[in-house]
Amino acid sequence: MVNSVIHKTGSVSGWLNGLLGVVIFSGSLPATRVAVLNFDPLFLTFLRASIAGMLAIMLIFGLRERRPHASQIAPLLIVSLTVVIGFPLLTAMALKHVTSAHSIVFLGLLPLMTAIFGVLRGGERPRPAFWIFSVIGSLLVIGFALSKNASGSVTDDLLMLAAVVACGLGYAEGAKLTRVLGGWQVISWALILSLPFMLTASLFTIPDTFSGIGTSAWIALGYVSLFSMLIGFIFWYKGLAIGGIAAVGQLQLLQPFFGLGLSATLLNETVSPLMLFITLGVILCVIASRQFAR
Repeated sequence: MVNSVIHKTGSVSGWLNGLLGVVIFSGSLPATRVAVLNFDPLFLTFLRASIAGMLAIMLIFGLRERRPHASQIAPLLIVSLTVVIGFPLLTAMALKHVTSAHSIVFLGLLPLMTAIFGVLRGGERPRPAFWIFSVIGSLLVIGFALSKNASGSVTDDLLMLAAVVACGLGYAEGAKLTRVLGGWQVISWALILSLPFMLTASLFTIPDTFSGIGTSAWIALGYVSLFSMLIGFIFWYKGLAIGGIAAVGQLQLLQPFFGLGLSATLLNETVSPLMLFITLGVILCVIASRQFAR
């Protein structure tokens, strides 16, 4: 009885932390879209990681956290290459040319990609019904996004697809490490490992002048640096580690709709009744997949 209560409490905690992470990440693509209208995608990627990396150094050394073991360096590098460099850079390059509404189509694949890497890298074994509801939920999101905006070049679509694959791998790898290192420690060390490269790259790609940079672009830079690169991962990795990579990963199905809500505010995009209807279907898929995650 006691073990059952503890298990349920941990599961709820995992889902709450995961949901907070998703809400924070939902602002990433709209904010990136705003930022790349003024910043070069390369400079934006390098600078946001540099800012977050310097904050991570203050966290790690200020709280005197222990260093990761040698065996943990390779997984941390995978996290660095995927979610610190890969996803931000690939999405920034795509969002230079396409709207956030178009890019949202690919976020519908994130839960499935995270679950696949959770199986490959995390050793999880969800039941067959889990995959059925995951695919249904993903198809709902993809179908909705395609009905809203199916325009875009093949190159930009491939960039977004590569970004989703990288993100799924980084989520699964980071969640596995969180079980031994802790959520904020994982993303902090991943940022620190990439910091020398990111700082150097920022200097090489710095614009000649900042005079034409608008206030909204600076605010967007602050958001993707602080929330998208650091704070969001603290909640997200903790949620994945506690509640399960495949199970909590399904909360990402809600991210496109949170993102579209923010896009409506930031970019004046219309939120249709169809969005609300599909969102309900997605929520039901998330609830159903949770029952068969383990």
